[in-house]
Amino acid sequence: MDRLTSMAVFVRAVDLGSFAAAADALEISGPMVGKHLRFLEERLGTRLLNRTTRRQSLTDAGQAYYERCRAVLSEAEAADAAVADDLSEPRGRLRVTMPALLGRHCIAPLLMKLARKYPRLELDLSFGDPIADIIEAGYDLAIRTGDLDDQSGLITRRIGGQRMVVCGARSYLRNNGKPKSIDDLAAHQAIIYRRSGRVRPWLFPQQGQPPREIMPSGRLRLDDMEAIADAAAQGMGLAWLPYWLVRERLNTGALVTLFAGQGEFLYDCHAVWPRSPRLSPKVRVAVDALAAALPKLMA
Repeated sequence: MDRLTSMAVFVRAVDLGSFAAAADALEISGPMVGKHLRFLEERLGTRLLNRTTRRQSLTDAGQAYYERCRAVLSEAEAADAAVADDLSEPRGRLRVTMPALLGRHCIAPLLMKLARKYPRLELDLSFGDPIADIIEAGYDLAIRTGDLDDQSGLITRRIGGQRMVVCGARSYLRNNGKPKSIDDLAAHQAIIYRRSGRVRPWLFPQQGQPPREIMPSGRLRLDDMEAIADAAAQGMGLAWLPYWLVRERLNTGALVTLFAGQGEFLYDCHAVWPRSPRLSPKVRVAVDALAAALPKLMA
């Protein structure tokens, strides 16, 4: 038998004054109440209750054991309540890795808002484009864009999408002409995004087909998208960038978008975290908050 359960039955029998009352309250049989009591008495090697057909009373040992049992059961209930509280409110350190620009502009502000809401939540944020092995590096959560590599041992959830736009400065378009179609891009200077030694193609959606890939060519190769946006605003060429990054430059007229209505490629944004039997509250609230707010922030 389980000792803690038997203690609870013993305490209830003493509190209610009879085995029958305890059996009714616990929804077990009267003989089962007696079995729990015998289990304790045999384990302790002493009698706990004196019983007659008309009344029951605690022995001296039973009285001392009863008080201790009440204390133990109270502590057990407090432990359950503390764990339930831990599981319901996010707390502790949340380690998140994310792309640098997306993290600074979109992810971090949302996580800071979450930290203000939950004062016992700690943030440990890593901003960098190299893809980290989140299990080996000990991260609780990673934010990824584009296609996902091998995700064995991980859970993924789509939390938004960043639409990509082709844009350029009015000065560049005055001097070089405005491309009327995607095919015209071959005659223009592109500001190229190069990461980890690899040039990323510009992607354009096609109905019912894989996206069309355009390999950009130009004099400038940069590994920072914000620097690419700055260079495009200075008239150095056309750029293919996330809308959220160039929104303010478009609103002020520093940049203008091209190919409106011809479709904009959408890079999915995912939250990724290690697989576990139970999702921790800190990861759950972070993923839910990002999934709710990120699409609006990127729109």
